Amino acid sequence: QVQLVESGGGLAQAGGSLRLSCAASGHTFRTLAVGWFRQAPGSGRVFVGGISWNGASKYYADSVKGRFTISRENAKNTVYLQMNSLKPEDTAVYYCAAGLPGLVDYDLRDEYKYWGQGTQVTVSS
Repeated sequence: QVQLVESGGGLAQAGGSLRLSCAASGHTFRTLAVGWFRQAPGSGRVFVGGISWNGASKYYADSVKGRFTISRENAKNTVYLQMNSLKPEDTAVYYCAAGLPGLVDYDLRDEYKYWGQGTQVTVSS
């Protein structure tokens, strides 16, 4: 069993930065692919980005490409989402999720087995 806990959310101004962390319990985390999703009020949960188990492959939604960066430190069982040049439309609850190493479609929620509880990010204009 893997438990995920997100942190690092909060309030930022447009153009600012935040770094989210996803800390995991369980030694198998380092073998799992990880994705970040977000859910704005009144909207569904959408893909933000994903990273393979070894960090060799990374994927981003077009809306965040060039502004957000995913990385991981398997020795610390942690995945990060560095968010730069934040925009008000980035306001959402951000979730990390973990799936099996053979995960192919990083943007599909059903591919992920474990989910965190989410952390709120609010960007003011």
